[in-house]
Amino acid sequence: MKISILISNYNKEKYIKECILSAINQDYKDIEIIIIDNNSSDNSLKVINKFSDKVIIKKKNRISEFGAFNQIDLIIESFKISTGDVICLLDGDDFFLPNKVSKISEYFLKNKEILILFDTPHINDQNKILPLKLKQKLLNNNWPATVPTSGISFKRDFFELCLACNLFSKYQLLEADFRINFFSNKIYKKYLHVDEYLTFYRQVDNGIMSRSKKYTNNWWKKRLEAHYFIQDIYKQNRIHYRKNYDFYLTKAIVYILSRSFR
Repeated sequence: MKISILISNYNKEKYIKECILSAINQDYKDIEIIIIDNNSSDNSLKVINKFSDKVIIKKKNRISEFGAFNQIDLIIESFKISTGDVICLLDGDDFFLPNKVSKISEYFLKNKEILILFDTPHINDQNKILPLKLKQKLLNNNWPATVPTSGISFKRDFFELCLACNLFSKYQLLEADFRINFFSNKIYKKYLHVDEYLTFYRQVDNGIMSRSKKYTNNWWKKRLEAHYFIQDIYKQNRIHYRKNYDFYLTKAIVYILSRSFR
């Protein structure tokens, strides 16, 4: 089983070397590593190009002012280049443990029906390496807890299905990990969630999530996009989407905010 590691990078000069080395130093040998840089303005490419003999390197201009949509664009482009039977996503500021790919391969071989696998990334919390606490959506049961991008691996067929369903075509504020978690948890349901420590996740100041601070204008807009996205996917799959008070509250707040910023 060949496995492709797809690395997306934008201005992660500080972390990208460790990220790439973690992919190169996997104890599983049948892998390819593809990294696409999103026209970084720091020295990321200088660092990345040092590994040109071991990884496939591409550069792509940004297509949006929003990081989430640019990340999706990089994932799609690197997927088109890839040839692996299984895909592992990896953000430029995260890294894999040396046994990650071999473990992913084992899980897929033992669970033939599974198309997507989530491992819970770990973080450095007060000098202790602990599992990332996944937020449970208590007020909206349409939304699954979201495993970050670097904890997502899937068979090639799954991502081709995502593309065929236009999972990434709209809503520029909405991250790839939310879309994939929702689609696999609520629609396709051929997934496995494992608790092993295989991925290290960094919460950095210039990350995609850090730009949507809670209760800011963009946070409310993204929340409304999530509602519309779920509504679209449910409709496409002939599932009724019940608009609850959260939908109407979010829509009202976005409307008020849009009026106030005129």
